Formats: sequence, C-alpha cells, structure tokens
Amino acid sequence: MGPLPDPVDEGERIAAAAAERSLPLRLLGGVAVALRCPSSRLPPLRREYADIDFATVGAAKEETVALMGRLGYEPDREFNMIHGNRRLYFRDPTTRRHIDVFVDEANLCHRLVLRRRIEVAPLTLPLADLTVLKLQVVETNEKDYLDLCALLADHDLSADESGINVSYIAGLVASDWGLWRTSQMVAERTERFARERPGFAAGDVVVQRLGRLRGELDKVPKTRGWKLRARVGERKRWYELPEEVH
Repeated sequence: MGPLPDPVDEGERIAAAAAERSLPLRLLGGVAVALRCPSSRLPPLRREYADIDFATVGAAKEETVALMGRLGYEPDREFNMIHGNRRLYFRDPTTRRHIDVFVDEANLCHRLVLRRRIEVAPLTLPLADLTVLKLQVVETNEKDYLDLCALLADHDLSADESGINVSYIAGLVASDWGLWRTSQMVAERTERFARERPGFAAGDVVVQRLGRLRGELDKVPKTRGWKLRARVGERKRWYELPEEVH
C-alpha cells in the first residue's frame, strides 16, 4: 500500500510501521498534534495539514531511509548527502507530499536536542516537546496558534509525561535566555489568539494554562549564562530564522 491521501492518517501509518520494527521514529509538528489532540480535528481549531515531520536518532538513519523507501517515498539524495547528519528529506512522487526527519535535534529558531526524548512516548514526541517546538517559533502563524490551543485545551500542565511536562520545559529555558524570551512572547500571543477565537469554548482554559506555564518559566532558577545573556536582552537578536530547505 502506498502513501495515504490524508496527512494525519499517513503520519500515523509511518509511525506505526516504525513502531512495528522498533525503529525510533516519532512524529512532531501539526500532524503529531492532530494525533494527540481531538480538539484539533474539530472547529474552531481544525486546520489543513500538508507535510509531515519526524524525529529520529543518528544511529537509526539508515534504517529510516530504508523504511521510507519501503513505504513509497523517494529520498532527496543530494540534500541527504549534505545534511543527513542533522536532517533527512523525502518526497512522495504521487501526492508530492514532503517528509522531514530531524536527526537528534531540531535547529529551528532555537536549538532543541531531541535524541533523549524520542522514545519517551509512542508514535509522537512527548506533549512537552510538541509544545516547546511551537513556542520556539518566532514568526508564528495561525497554524501554530491553533496547534498550541489544541495542546493546551486537551492536556493540562504536569510535572511528568502524563500531561504537558512543564518541569521539562522550564528546565530547557533555565539555561537558555533566548528560548525563554521567545516562549514567553509566543505564549502571550497565543493567549490573545485564544481569547479572540470565535466559538472557542475552551479559550479560558487555554489562557489559564498558558498563564501558569509562563509563571513556571519565570520562577525556575536560571543559570549564570542565562543571567549574563539577559543583560544584553533584545539589543542582540536571540533567535535564528530557519531557512526553507525544500
């Protein structure tokens, strides 16, 4: 069977095929949110999905390439040869869908190390990682806000992986002023979006949970490096703007 037309169904198919082979390959991004959050598939948070994103570990690169080939995808051989130590790229020749696979870490607006998080949950990265991957997007768009609202509407904050592990996220920002600043900025924007989203009955819940999250990120003890970077503040750019790789 070749790739399925629906990106969410297809993402689940690929993740399940990897799980059957004990291959550490986990969904992230919007498709992962759709699998973990029922509210993302219903109005007013429903949205369209296009490409599918995954994460794996360096030791599983060759097996990942082989699996994608068996599932009907063609590798971008030039891109994978140049960038394969940190990212792999595949396409479906029929639907023209793209598959991005981050290897060990995601270098987007901020660098997030994923290798130790890939096998924490089945099929997708943990909820906390799905959340922080959205919070680190400086140039947020409606899809990012919808995904964050779905995550916070369907899952409460927690101190473990039973919900959105706020202790884990706080630990990340405690040593990274830039990630802290972007996360606070995007959380505030998302609060406004949730308040203003027509027909969003869970808007107050999302705003309350985001407020708690921002409070936890503020009060976590910061490292010396964080404090030194905070002195510079926004006078120096604290994030990268990811290049389009497709």
